[in-house]
Amino acid sequence: MTTAALVAVALVAPLHVYVLVLEMFLWTTPYGRRTFGLTPERAVMTRSLAANQGLYNGFLAAGLLRGLCPSVAGWAIAIFFSAA
Repeated sequence: MTTAALVAVALVAPLHVYVLVLEMFLWTTPYGRRTFGLTPERAVMTRSLAANQGLYNGFLAAGLLRGLCPSVAGWAIAIFFSAA
């Protein structure tokens, strides 16, 4: 994998972790509500949906980080999780 691709994967993975934290843990906090433009009532109603989205972002982050391992399989995994 080229250096540019490795750098791109290394930059995107932490973004997925950031979104995971926002959606799974900060959804109903003032910061989370302000980030997504939610009212307190709407945030409580959609908490489980946001947790599901956060879990998905966590799997993407894990796959991207695994894809950084230097091997042919790592390259294929990085391509797969970048396309997901």
